[in-house]
Parts: sequence; C-alpha cells; structure tokens
Amino acid sequence: MRVINIGSKKYTQVIATDEKEFNTNHFFVVETADPSKPTAIVGQVQFQKGPIKEFGVNGVMNEDLIAMVIVRLQDFQESEFKCRENAVAITKLEEALMWLRKRTQDREDRGVEGTHKV
Repeated sequence: MRVINIGSKKYTQVIATDEKEFNTNHFFVVETADPSKPTAIVGQVQFQKGPIKEFGVNGVMNEDLIAMVIVRLQDFQESEFKCRENAVAITKLEEALMWLRKRTQDREDRGVEGTHKV
C-alpha cells in the first residue's frame, strides 16, 4: 500500500493498493481523510495493466482520466464557479493530453504501440 501525496489530506487521500507491476501501480483507492470520522472509500480507479495488444483492455488509460477532469472543469466554467484558475488548469490538462497523444502517435508510427517494445 502506497499513500500518494497530492499536497493535502484535508478531505481525501489517494492510496495505491496493489504492488507495482510494469513499473507502476494500477489500482488506486480514494478514501475520506477526516480523522474525526470513520474512513470510507469514495472512489476507485483500475488503470490498464500491461500493453493492450498483449493483455487486452483491462483498465482505464491516463488519457481517460485527464479527459474526465477537463470536461468537469469546462462545466464549472459555464457556471457561477468560472475562474481563471480553472481556465489555466484546463489549458494545462489539454497540454498534458496532447503530449500523451503525441507519445502514442510516435509509438504507432514506429509500430510498437500497445506492446512492451521501446
């Protein structure tokens, strides 16, 4: 079990609950972090474990979660919660998504996407 430091444990904490495989963890749990209340699981994420061409689709991709957060922040931007910070966060997340897509495209161009080949 590995607690992930995201800068604050005021309301929730993120925990990687599996052993690292393929150089990283693949299952994460988000728990409540209020010490005055019992801990409760409020979210879970199963990431893709291993290359898709070798293991099939068995979890979400990094890009999937980034896309969800972009949509969520864009929705806030269409409400009374609109702010500069959300706009900057959207821009940075879109940039992150662009770089991850570029990595995938480069791997597709080399014929190694979806495999363990470098």
